[in-house]
Amino acid sequence: MSSQTNFHHHGRFRVSGGVLPDAVTAYRTYGDPANPCIVFPTCYGGKLDSQMYMVGEGKVMDPQRYFVVTFALFSNGESSSPSNTPAPYNGPYFPAVSYEDNIRAQYAVLQKLGIQKVYAVIGFSMGGQQAYHWPVMYPDVVERYVVICGSARTSPHNQCFLEGPKAALVASKDFNNGHYLETPQLGIRAFARVYSAWAYGQTWFREHKYKWDGLYPDLASFLRERWEDRFLQDWDANDLITLLHTWQNGDVSQIRHGGDLRACLTDIQAKGLIMPSKTDLYFPPEDSVNEMASLTPGFSRLVVIDTVWGHTAGGGSNSTDDAFVQAEIRKFLEE
Repeated sequence: MSSQTNFHHHGRFRVSGGVLPDAVTAYRTYGDPANPCIVFPTCYGGKLDSQMYMVGEGKVMDPQRYFVVTFALFSNGESSSPSNTPAPYNGPYFPAVSYEDNIRAQYAVLQKLGIQKVYAVIGFSMGGQQAYHWPVMYPDVVERYVVICGSARTSPHNQCFLEGPKAALVASKDFNNGHYLETPQLGIRAFARVYSAWAYGQTWFREHKYKWDGLYPDLASFLRERWEDRFLQDWDANDLITLLHTWQNGDVSQIRHGGDLRACLTDIQAKGLIMPSKTDLYFPPEDSVNEMASLTPGFSRLVVIDTVWGHTAGGGSNSTDDAFVQAEIRKFLEE
């Protein structure tokens, strides 16, 4: 099953850091628009192709049952990004973009498609943070939301972690303040290595010894092939930094209640399923427990993924966790 990538041109579009003369949102659709609509946005490091682990016949987002719309975040290299925007907003001149900007753009696409109601917004990591934003920004549109390994506000701990890979990239001698003329190999390789250490739980490293089903003979091979190569092949350095800032500044309570997260979460009336990973070092389950205390009782529930796979447990990294996550979501959607 495949769907072509579509590009919605918004025209002049204001974002948190300025304006884009012709903002573009990349998206795909699966299934019949007459069926209940599910929105499935990308995460950090995610492209539209990477959304397929949950979309397809027999999967939780089955196009036979739902109309699935997958959205590419601004700055992921498919929607408007530093790497594909012409001057004068190319490269390091690309403006800062917020989650709110992304959701407004996604909503515009749904209006174009004739979608009036969203049965569910489902997201992993940065996608999960978008899932929190949808029912706050469009409470009369969204019926349900699923947050997988995400949070309503990027915690100070998470913001601090992100400073590590960012510093490794922007301080490299070939990044050149974003004015590089070819791929900054040193910077992206350093970024990937710093980022890799937080992707899994400590128990995963102890149990798997870096081999990932026997593919990698040692740690050096694991870092070079699994992490450096992935970012070198698929990502532009300025895209990585701009998207990282969207993540770093994520806070759904800035949309309403002026930063009062408790009041903002209390207002959410959509049904929610919050699924943190037990061993997540990006979005620890304690953050989800704290958020649950503010969500209206009876409207949301917390299900912890009991795993050694850390943050990656929610992103389709292994069959056991993927089956558990999809089963819980399926049960939630069918209630």
